[in-house]
Amino acid sequence: MSDEFDYQKLLKRAKQEIPDSLSSGERFQVPEPDVILEGKSSVLRNFMDICERLNRDPEHLLQYLLRELGTPGTIEGRRVVFKSKVNPLQLADRIREYTVSYVICSECGRPDTKLVKDGRVHFLECEACGAKRPVTVKRAAVVQEGPAVREGAVLEVMIEDTGSKGDGVARIDKYVIYVQGAQKGSRVNVKINRVTGTIAFASVVP
Repeated sequence: MSDEFDYQKLLKRAKQEIPDSLSSGERFQVPEPDVILEGKSSVLRNFMDICERLNRDPEHLLQYLLRELGTPGTIEGRRVVFKSKVNPLQLADRIREYTVSYVICSECGRPDTKLVKDGRVHFLECEACGAKRPVTVKRAAVVQEGPAVREGAVLEVMIEDTGSKGDGVARIDKYVIYVQGAQKGSRVNVKINRVTGTIAFASVVP
């Protein structure tokens, strides 16, 4: 009877020590970037909301985004001002990559982690399962000389809209790309067939 009593006490204590985010079953969701243009700058209006959800130092996330996007920027209150036009879809992708690299535990998949720096290496320590791993970050691709949108180029794009003739519409920087047969909301690889000014025509490739 004593052994059973001790077991129940230990079980109760263990349940009390489980983080709320684990016991509640709540789905971890990062706010979508709220981006507006102000002149030649892009403003991420809910930057601090994202930092608070990720439980990460705003300066750490900012420096990651500036490096990955290749643009200067500063924190102003609860927002970030990028000193160039930033594609909201690319920004959302970079935040997702940061979340995977610097927040989510690779063992249990929970966000209940903290960053610990040892020398020049960051380690991710999970407060839920106790796992510890060095942070590995995918390096940004080297920017090619000349415009990315050019005839013959193969690019990955997000179809944001549908044109009047039924073609999918994607945007990269100043270019509007019409993709034959692409559906709104899909992410596809396309080959640029023709470029006229800031308008490009493309077809889906495997």
